[in-house]
Amino acid sequence: MNTSRKTASAKATAAKAAPRKPAPSRTAPVKAKSPARKAATPAPYHHGDLPGALLKAAESLLESAGLPGLTLRAVAREAGVSHAAPTHHFGDLTGLLSELAAVGFQRFHAHAEAAQMDAATPAQAALARAGAYLSFARTWPGMFTLMFRADRLDMTRPSLRDAADAAFGGLAASVGAQGIGAAATAPMTLAQAAQIARAWSVVHGFSMLLLDGRLCDMLRRLPAGTTPEMLFVEMLASPNHKP
Repeated sequence: MNTSRKTASAKATAAKAAPRKPAPSRTAPVKAKSPARKAATPAPYHHGDLPGALLKAAESLLESAGLPGLTLRAVAREAGVSHAAPTHHFGDLTGLLSELAAVGFQRFHAHAEAAQMDAATPAQAALARAGAYLSFARTWPGMFTLMFRADRLDMTRPSLRDAADAAFGGLAASVGAQGIGAAATAPMTLAQAAQIARAWSVVHGFSMLLLDGRLCDMLRRLPAGTTPEMLFVEMLASPNHKP
């Protein structure tokens, strides 16, 4: 009996002397918080000149997709605004196209005036203006085509009427400076009208033939390196076809 008590006492003493293992923590490890996700909200559209932005978008579509791809919804989408914006500012597609054509005539007039600025004679000025006509058509073919699509435009809109009149006035003055007298506005003589119409028909007809690809075969038959501009100048140099 004494031996059992001594053994039990020795075991108890040894248990007290042994270092205790730390009890496993029952607290769940704290997970690192992931950064809060912000709700994706589109940035508000701000523009100081919304009509100008819409016209810019319309021109971009006109040159890339052509007139068939230019709709009010497509313009709004290109500009990044609501579908109602073009209607609010231009009324309908005809209104938008008319204002876009007005931009075209303004640019065309400025382009032609700048081209003839350094000309020394009326003949040189007329030739420079004719070259500007062709270069405008080649640089902005969509805009050039729209400007002469009377079936898609409202020529009674003041902006378009004024811009087209200014462009015609520049042509008439250039032709008139070569001897028939300026006739930018009514009235004009039959001879003046015939001279202006002839010059206009020559440069416009050549430009349209080139844009439509109708001169490709003719250009292929010419010596290597002959450009459309070279053919154009040679045509205008003919005694019966002065610009």
